[in-house]
Amino acid sequence: MTGLQRWPGRYTDRHGSEDVVFESDGRKLIRTTIRGVRFESDSMDDLGAVGGEPPERMFSFFDGGLCSCLLEWEVPVPVEVRGRGMRPGVLRCALRLGDPAGPGRGLDAETLTTTLLLDGHEFRNTEEQDDFERALQDIQRQLPRAARMKACIACAWSDYSPYGNGLMAGLACFRDIKDRYRRVEGKRGPGNIFDVWEDLTEYVQETWLCPEFEHRGTHEGYRGPFP
Repeated sequence: MTGLQRWPGRYTDRHGSEDVVFESDGRKLIRTTIRGVRFESDSMDDLGAVGGEPPERMFSFFDGGLCSCLLEWEVPVPVEVRGRGMRPGVLRCALRLGDPAGPGRGLDAETLTTTLLLDGHEFRNTEEQDDFERALQDIQRQLPRAARMKACIACAWSDYSPYGNGLMAGLACFRDIKDRYRRVEGKRGPGNIFDVWEDLTEYVQETWLCPEFEHRGTHEGYRGPFP
């Protein structure tokens, strides 16, 4: 999957609901238009209005990002099934952004629900999560043993920072230094993640996919296997 993707979606808040289309490069760009206002960010939980905030009567904001709303969208996620080849999967995502909890306290809720639609079956993360890492790990555990998602989250060359990660798009790709990344065994000692971090290729979204994808195997890197 390369180039600009278009994800069908929906936006809902106290003023109503409307169909929208999210555009993304799969790395650090997400943009959409809601009620005639252009929004853009690198993550769905931080969509800010381009050119300044519109009147608050149209939307709710916290630190410049949309809140008090529900964002829904669908992303293509292929699944490789042993003996059957590649199957077209669709990941249905729903992100509920709560109300501001007060100065310096963030939102009172932020929950992510993901459902993988595959060959007439649905696989949903069993608990509401706050990031794609855990949500997609949960779905992979539910898939039949012969089925494996084919996306950056499941790739041999991707890893997270030991300092943590947000909702999405904080997945580091090391495809340009594969030999060095293969030696990563944690965050301390010889071959630690910090030895290669400055040479990462780019940051990507968990659901992105490039031609150099390889399934994550026994090499655990810093973040461990998937799942």
